[in-house]
Amino acid sequence: MLNDQAHQTKLPYFYPFKFGSGEITVLSDGPLELGDPRENFLGVDAATVTEMLDRNFLSSSSVTLEQNIPLVKINGKTILFDTGMGTSKIFGPTTGRLLKSMQEAGIDTLEVDAVVLSHAHIDHTGGLCDQDGKLNFPNAEIFISESDFDDWTDGGKLDDGFKAQVENARRNLLPHRDRVTHFVDGQEFLPGVQAVHAPGHTLGHFCFLMQSGNDRLCFLGDLTHHHILLMERPWMEFKYDTDPKLSARSRTRVLDMLATDRIPVMSYHFAWPGLGNVAREGEGFRYVPAAMQMLSR
Repeated sequence: MLNDQAHQTKLPYFYPFKFGSGEITVLSDGPLELGDPRENFLGVDAATVTEMLDRNFLSSSSVTLEQNIPLVKINGKTILFDTGMGTSKIFGPTTGRLLKSMQEAGIDTLEVDAVVLSHAHIDHTGGLCDQDGKLNFPNAEIFISESDFDDWTDGGKLDDGFKAQVENARRNLLPHRDRVTHFVDGQEFLPGVQAVHAPGHTLGHFCFLMQSGNDRLCFLGDLTHHHILLMERPWMEFKYDTDPKLSARSRTRVLDMLATDRIPVMSYHFAWPGLGNVAREGEGFRYVPAAMQMLSR
């Protein structure tokens, strides 16, 4: 039986594993409180959402998403994919721990050569800068699609419900425009990193295929936010999608490719640490979590 002190010990929120000739460390930005799943996952009746969650031993009253951020060391580069919420607490008090996770993992922010952003939402770009607007990763080149950079720093195409998101994008991206580089669909814009356009969540949302040696991995970004709801029923809609129907088409297309080619995946919002594989099942897909590795240093 655990004593009180052991029971209260908080475990570090990072997970390193070998990837080809390099290494990936998954870093947590902390759990994100989404709220009532029936208000966020749409397109089916509330009873169906409840049944799916109950059947998988998950709470049907509230959904909490993880924020899994891969730091990838391959081909002479140290690449961070997405940056978490930063100082904003609009999705709960447990977010914004990326820098703490890096410290726990023994990783210096000065090591990061590139920050790759899947899209411009606050939980992916919010940690790019500190509260004073200074870059948290001062040696890094910033990569984001041109569409998302323009849409979310301009805001003219977005309704008032996205006001906080636009303000965040402007604060984190505009002052550092000279560091920003864009990529296009299919481009290998960093050695071993290929862009895969998957629009809908935002119009400039991308996934990223990575390869080192014989190992491959696809970072899904926000292709799918939930490992049950949007996998079993990939045509279900998500409240925060810019174009929910386009997002569903992208989701089914990319998941089908990953299942066919048996490419391992990592999802930003799946249960920690978000690593696994995609299989076809029924009219949708099934996420199969990967066994965790023990990496000796």
